[in-house]
Amino acid sequence: MGSDSLSILTTSTKPTPIPIPTQEDPSNPSTALLSFNTDSSSSAPTDPPHKPNTTTIVFISLLLIACVAISAAIAFAFLFFSSSPSASPPATSHVETQARPLIKLPHPVVLLISSDGFRFGYQFKTDTPNIGRLIGNGTEAEMGLIPVFPTLTFPNHYSIVTGLYPAYHGIINNHFLDPRTGEAFTMGSHEPKWWLGEPLWETVVNNGLKASTYFWPGSEVRKGSWTCPDKFCMNYNGSVPFEERVDTVLSYFDLPGGEIPSFMTLYFEDPDHQGHQVGPDDPEITEAVARIDMMIGRLIEGLEKRGIFEDVNIILVGDHGMVGTCDKKLIFLDDLNPWIDIPADWVLSHTPLLAIRPPPGVEPSDVVAKMNQGLKSGKVENGKYLRVYLKEELPSRLHYSASDRIPPVIGMIEEGFKVEQKRTKRKECGGAHGYDNAVFSMRTIFVGHGPQFARGQKVPSFENVQIYNLVTSILKIQGASNNGSALFRESILLSSP
Repeated sequence: MGSDSLSILTTSTKPTPIPIPTQEDPSNPSTALLSFNTDSSSSAPTDPPHKPNTTTIVFISLLLIACVAISAAIAFAFLFFSSSPSASPPATSHVETQARPLIKLPHPVVLLISSDGFRFGYQFKTDTPNIGRLIGNGTEAEMGLIPVFPTLTFPNHYSIVTGLYPAYHGIINNHFLDPRTGEAFTMGSHEPKWWLGEPLWETVVNNGLKASTYFWPGSEVRKGSWTCPDKFCMNYNGSVPFEERVDTVLSYFDLPGGEIPSFMTLYFEDPDHQGHQVGPDDPEITEAVARIDMMIGRLIEGLEKRGIFEDVNIILVGDHGMVGTCDKKLIFLDDLNPWIDIPADWVLSHTPLLAIRPPPGVEPSDVVAKMNQGLKSGKVENGKYLRVYLKEELPSRLHYSASDRIPPVIGMIEEGFKVEQKRTKRKECGGAHGYDNAVFSMRTIFVGHGPQFARGQKVPSFENVQIYNLVTSILKIQGASNNGSALFRESILLSSP
């Protein structure tokens, strides 16, 4: 489920709401006005009085042109409006404002689908008729979904289902250490102590509804009211064919109406798997995207056969994007030795998030100052592409400081570059993610289709912490406190009748 690293959170800091991301409308381009030279300071013409001068000719010509233009406009308007029997302007297209009623399902259902590493733009790499169908008849984040920082698999999947930034839900990396106990979190850690916040499956059960999860980071954790029930909570197994996953989810819709889960998850590892191996521009990515589209088609076909495709609220997302990396874009920590020695046991993760926890007695501020001095010296290969911070001094938009699981020293690496401890003879090119979430290549997709989503609607990009409140709104249930905006749903969802 991705190959990135994570760190831990034991803070009790209460999550605070984050304002809705807004985008200002671009200002309208100014219209250039054609100007004429009306300077008549030159000597008057000596032509006989009955012959018009040049200025008069120009004026008359312009007047005639204006008359012809006005006449043509009137004629066109007459022909256009007279073509309608009522001779009235055509009616504007209907704009949906209310959610469409359910046809067959007895209650609202949300199916949340993740295609890991589906970079925004992948949908244009090949023919994707099924994803295109969801987009054309649903709501799309026009320029992609913004992941949380760090743009790694586990932090983002858990942010999607909790509405919390990693500093608050605790999964701050794919791998990390508890600074108090020294225990290690891995992607196979299912102890509740690591997983803070309230994920959607727990929220749904708390509200007396049923939930099912076919793979999702955190779904196997028995926490609160969630017991990971047999047949409705699948233990992760990457070898399970995608077709089997789709068919199992479809089988839930064959249950008696009251037994159909109100909330379901479905997870695919692709195209993240291929992206790490070959980067985002290889033909293997095109094949992986086509395969994901086939799975969406299989799902749609199964729902249509049951007569419920238009009843199900499908939310298709990715967790992050992907960017190409190569060995020529490397930064080596050993090159900083003239300024400061960074032992390997200080470094909790190298790339694409550099995380350093100095031992007691070594001031993190001194480490930051000396590392940046070396990086800015011009004597460290590619040093200008790495900037080191105290975590409290990271840009506030990253929301990556309010946890003692986050190491005190964080290095922000430029897109496509990698940090390694020492030079080796290994040569490789591939792909990576985890970089600043402001980098466009880290964006992924958001598509909503179903009775709560307007057809053909395009919305501005937004952070994935907003999705939690969208789901609780569709299901009409009370959600837990989170970092999303309670008002955000109004800009995405149709109002309920």
